[in-house]
Amino acid sequence: MRRLILLRHAKSDRPPGVADLDRPLNPRGRQAAPRMGAYIAEAGLRPDHVLVSPSRRTLETWDAVRVPLDGNPGETIPALYEAYAAQILDVVRGAPDHAGTLLVVGHNPGLQDFATEVVGSGPKAERRRLATQFPTAALAVIDFEADHWADIAGGTGRLERFVKPKDLDPDADD
Repeated sequence: MRRLILLRHAKSDRPPGVADLDRPLNPRGRQAAPRMGAYIAEAGLRPDHVLVSPSRRTLETWDAVRVPLDGNPGETIPALYEAYAAQILDVVRGAPDHAGTLLVVGHNPGLQDFATEVVGSGPKAERRRLATQFPTAALAVIDFEADHWADIAGGTGRLERFVKPKDLDPDADD
């Protein structure tokens, strides 16, 4: 079995004159990212390998998320920046097979499109939520009956859970 965790970067700022690639997290994002890291650790979802988009907001998200996960450094993957679903699939298929649990930190709309394409089963209400909105700092956990990451294909994943920051803190904004 393979477990894929998709994590959208936390809420970012849009300072004038700053290129998209260099946008930092805003205060809300700096609160949500460690909350999601604590959730990942407490839920026993520790990744064996992490792939991160090179944008500042994804790197800052991962830096905050990884603290309770014993500091896995992650691997920066340029192809994840502004990636479409098919590009994310290519990156996942190229992941090392020693990683039973893979975490990908990236962007929308690619992450949401990719998730809805690979998920073929799981709780119907959760699949509807995933298809409707993948807000910042949300995560989707998808399980695959596959021996190798290269075997991942559309419709073969089972959505195990979909968690938004608001699910963990009702007072949080999506």
